[in-house]
Amino acid sequence: MALSDKSSRQSLIPSFLYSSSSTVSTSHKSFALDKTMLGAAAPASSNSGVSSPARNFVVPAPNEPGKIEMYSPAFYAACTAGGILSCGLTHTAVTPLDLVKCNMQIDPAKYKSISSGFGVLYKDQGVRGFFRGWVPTLLGYSAQGACKFGFYEFFKKYYSDLAGPENAAKYKTLIYLAGSASAEFIADIALCPFEAVKVRVQTQPGFARGLSDGLPKFVRSEGYGGLYKGLVPLWGRQIPYTMMKFASFETIVENIYKHAIPTPKNECSKTLQLGVSFAGGYVAGVFCAIVSHPADNLVSFLNNAKGATVSDAVNKLGVMGLFTRGLPLRIVMIGTLTGAQWGIYDAFKVFVGLPTTGGVAPAATELAKA
Repeated sequence: MALSDKSSRQSLIPSFLYSSSSTVSTSHKSFALDKTMLGAAAPASSNSGVSSPARNFVVPAPNEPGKIEMYSPAFYAACTAGGILSCGLTHTAVTPLDLVKCNMQIDPAKYKSISSGFGVLYKDQGVRGFFRGWVPTLLGYSAQGACKFGFYEFFKKYYSDLAGPENAAKYKTLIYLAGSASAEFIADIALCPFEAVKVRVQTQPGFARGLSDGLPKFVRSEGYGGLYKGLVPLWGRQIPYTMMKFASFETIVENIYKHAIPTPKNECSKTLQLGVSFAGGYVAGVFCAIVSHPADNLVSFLNNAKGATVSDAVNKLGVMGLFTRGLPLRIVMIGTLTGAQWGIYDAFKVFVGLPTTGGVAPAATELAKA
């Protein structure tokens, strides 16, 4: 009976074959394996995936997960998918908070505070009212998250390569800021139409049930250009927000690993690393909310009223109102939101075999090797 037939039928392949080729070649020194015998057996095993003995005869380990090469197309695709999950799911989950916040900005006389705002919303619209606009929220922020995280990873690498290893290490914060701003510029173009419909649905009861009837009605009323009426204020809100979100997160996480955790990041458990991601994201979210809040008030005001202008918003809300109206609720919402986003994003990266984001910055020599 041929060796290959016997092997396939009785599954006598020894366990030492399930390892790397370098390990196999070393461990087999104690075995008197005849190369000519392996050469004779190889053709019969060609259909089973065993390569030529002259190169490698090791059988691949079963269920061995594939590796995603850093900065490869698969890497950016994974980051894009992680961004969809992190932004789409979290923004949809906080829809009730977003509804109260938007209505406090638009109608402060009726929605006086957070607690009374929830009561008014429940009284007027019932439980279903807490989730008005969840479809444009889910789709819009999923599209935004895909561009935000995917392009951030791309631009961070691109600008680092332009700067060179030494400058990339020296000016890493500037690279985080530039990469996140570039990514958010693109992401807001994807988000803006959904955001316009979402705000109108949430702040004008009776306008529409959701995206399916709200989008056509919005277009009939203001045209397709109306969907991008709030784009510049949206850039004004989201670009500073995202710059703060990514740059502060990277800095906070780096300092946590440098000063608060005695163990090097690559030796920490994945659970601890994800905890650091959430904590760093939450603190970064508080900064994000403060920096971007005036523009957030403008976006809500402009998308709520047809023909409204920035000067109208300033006259009605006042300069102080732009900075403070709805801010406490937004700090709670954005802090939780940003922490959860980084937690989900890095959890997905771990799931697909990638390292978590942030940590002690690599030396210039390490960047050169990458």
